[in-house]
Amino acid sequence: MKYVKKMKYVKKVKYKGLAEQLEAVAKSGDNIQYIHNPSEEVQLQAVAKSGDNIQYIHNPSEAVQLVAVLENGSSIRYIHNPSEAVQLEVVAKCGLFIRYIHNPSEAVQLTAVAGNGYTISCIHNPSEAVQLVAVLECGYSIKYIHNPSEAVQLKAVAKCEYSIRYIDNPSEAVVKYLYYHHRRVFDECFEEVES
Repeated sequence: MKYVKKMKYVKKVKYKGLAEQLEAVAKSGDNIQYIHNPSEEVQLQAVAKSGDNIQYIHNPSEAVQLVAVLENGSSIRYIHNPSEAVQLEVVAKCGLFIRYIHNPSEAVQLTAVAGNGYTISCIHNPSEAVQLVAVLECGYSIKYIHNPSEAVQLKAVAKCEYSIRYIDNPSEAVVKYLYYHHRRVFDECFEEVES
């Protein structure tokens, strides 16, 4: 017996009137890809069904972008140059979606790490302010920070003393902090060497 793969046949249909277009996207939101120059009303209905339908919309308005990311935050990956309001909305929902944003502003970065310190792993070259917020949210997020400043190191170990395990070259102040405040962790992580 021989099997042949069924081919999907996509009929190119021209939806002319607004009512016909609305009916088409009501049946399936991705029908918007077959509508030339859809109205904002049609666009809104399509992205309300699935945020990913924004990939078929050329230059969506901010309102359409917001509805799309509220329906599905990861749909931001289909939006070229989303406004800062859209970016903030998306990272407030899930900070990890910052990975889909090209050159996010510091405000967007701060919002992302405030909700989840591990989000800093998705941020290229974060400022010290962003690093501080990340380690205040979760001390272990220092694992994803290259060459953290002394202030960032201190905040991380103050939040969670075991985050010292992720600091390659702790400053003297950090070592002293652990020695005086968390002696057990200090003893686990450091040993005395002869000079």
